[in-house]
Amino acid sequence: MTGLREPRVLSVAELNRYASRSLSADPILRSLSIRGEISGFKPYPSGWYFDLKDEDAKISCVMWRDAARRMSFVPANGQQVILHGSAGIYERSGQFQFVADLMRPEGTGRLWERYEQLKEKLRAEGLFDEDRKRPLPLRPRRIAVVTSAEGAVWHDIHKISRERDPGVALVLVPVHVQGDAAAPEIAAAIPKAAALPEVDLLIVGRGGGSMQDLWCFNEECVARAIAASPIPVISAVGHETDFTIADFVADRRASTPSNAAELAVQDRSDAAEALDMIRDRLTKDMRQLLSGYRLTLSETRRRITACSPEATLQRTQAESGRLRVRLDAVMDGILRERRLICRESGLALDRAAEGYLEHAERRAERLRTRLEAISPLRVLGRGYALVLDGNTPVTSAVDAPRRMTLRFADGSVQVRREEEAET
Repeated sequence: MTGLREPRVLSVAELNRYASRSLSADPILRSLSIRGEISGFKPYPSGWYFDLKDEDAKISCVMWRDAARRMSFVPANGQQVILHGSAGIYERSGQFQFVADLMRPEGTGRLWERYEQLKEKLRAEGLFDEDRKRPLPLRPRRIAVVTSAEGAVWHDIHKISRERDPGVALVLVPVHVQGDAAAPEIAAAIPKAAALPEVDLLIVGRGGGSMQDLWCFNEECVARAIAASPIPVISAVGHETDFTIADFVADRRASTPSNAAELAVQDRSDAAEALDMIRDRLTKDMRQLLSGYRLTLSETRRRITACSPEATLQRTQAESGRLRVRLDAVMDGILRERRLICRESGLALDRAAEGYLEHAERRAERLRTRLEAISPLRVLGRGYALVLDGNTPVTSAVDAPRRMTLRFADGSVQVRREEEAET
């Protein structure tokens, strides 16, 4: 065995990956259709998980969320369907599986194509838009039921409605709900039912059946009659897994006719409970409102009292008293300050006066000394005399008067001019 290469050893993940890529490269497995019976159906948020089986084999299948949302029905166990998609390996578990992107019930090929074409046409026109859907009346006065008079639908709706609220009136608008003439008859009955006195809600539907049995509710005339209804419409066609064009156009889809009665008529016990809750909430709100009004009234009274003349006078008197006290305190402070200033000024004035008097006395003494130094009286003491004409000094003989006073240092002598004495 020397010289032979050992076979390559793969991990489980590598083997699964290789098998998956190999199958994905097969053009037949990339796009094919298979038929079989639904088994083990399990809806999850991520998608639908189920098995598809026939008499000889079974394969695990998955339809992811985006594809499942495009479907117009939810499959049921035991239902025969045709799937379109691709086959391959789920690498994590190594399980062979079929990934479906389309599903339709077997035996409805042409009808299914017509169904899908009409659905896309009406969807493009906006007839399925949620913003055009109207809310159901809380307690309808009268409900018109457009259905067969012979079927169990009318009986079920009537029975459940009476159990929930006998006060809601019902009126049957009988029509055929199967056959070629059913669709025009239903389309004509819808506006007539909506025009009945006091009718403010319609229920249109029938019991379960095959796609062919329910086909009249997939006709365009019925869809447009529902869309044109002046009052809200509940579509109640077939079982929970059945979806018709009428369901998409109606304001509300009911999974069954019995569910339509539950949607249309509110249970009186629920209504009573809701009324009790509303009453309790209103009582609580009223108490809170009254409490708020009491507080507001109290505050308003306080403000009005505060604005009354008596209160204003009291506040003014109190403020005047406070101002008077403050004024007295200020005046006392000012008086104390002025007394202190006056006392200090008086002392300063006394000191200044004493200084000024001392200065004046010294100056007067200096002036007196200087005056004495230049006084003519000192000259008179040396033998001179002052000639006066009254109090006016005589300084010239020419101007000498007839009588004069000679002032000496120790007294005065009256004299006359000699010329006049000799004469």
